[in-house]
Amino acid sequence: MLNDFWVMMVERGWALALLKGSVLTVAIGLLGMSLGFVVATPLAVLRWQKIAGVSQFVDAFSIAIRGVPGLLVIYLLFFGSIDWVRAVTTVFGFEDSAENAYPFIIGVLAIAAISCAYSIEVIRGALDAVPRGVMEASKSLALPSKVTFFKIVMPLALRLALGGINNVWQMTIKDTSLISVVGMQELMRTAAIAAGITRSPLLFYCIAAAMFFCMTAVSQSLFSAAERSLNRGFGGR
Repeated sequence: MLNDFWVMMVERGWALALLKGSVLTVAIGLLGMSLGFVVATPLAVLRWQKIAGVSQFVDAFSIAIRGVPGLLVIYLLFFGSIDWVRAVTTVFGFEDSAENAYPFIIGVLAIAAISCAYSIEVIRGALDAVPRGVMEASKSLALPSKVTFFKIVMPLALRLALGGINNVWQMTIKDTSLISVVGMQELMRTAAIAAGITRSPLLFYCIAAAMFFCMTAVSQSLFSAAERSLNRGFGGR
């Protein structure tokens, strides 16, 4: 039994394939989450400031993305753009490169869109949670509005938002399993291929589950350390 496991995982190379799949999973998750957070931050600020028209547009975008399954978001982005992307790349003569790179790009963009929608709500809620007295105190000191926002409000909001950002990341890293539908051989698709070839689905899906658990456990530890650091001086542990 143990010898068969060694042959399957090491000699046949499935251990390395799963490791590569997990690296791709983390890479897509990090890129998608980072892009989504960068876009979500100014959108959340616009919604927090309740600018007529703009705030409603941001709210509609967030509700639309959060209101449909993540898999549907990936399908819409991929099948809604693949035809014209092929047409454009064929004209310029690099269709082969585009075919290889496009699933990765769509995967990152889809994960970014999903994480962005949830991050908007997290950041907006954190901004709302900043005590009004802090802003009133800054006004009494005649501090410029930009100084108040970037030096006082945003640092406090980041501390309050970190727990929610952690939840968005945990969701994001698991949602990467959905992009296997566009042909990306991330961890879940690699496990599915291995399960089909070796006819050992329980083994490989358990390994994939363990690897996802390790990713989320390490992430949780890092976020917990960051929260403890940011909560110093605020009565946090």
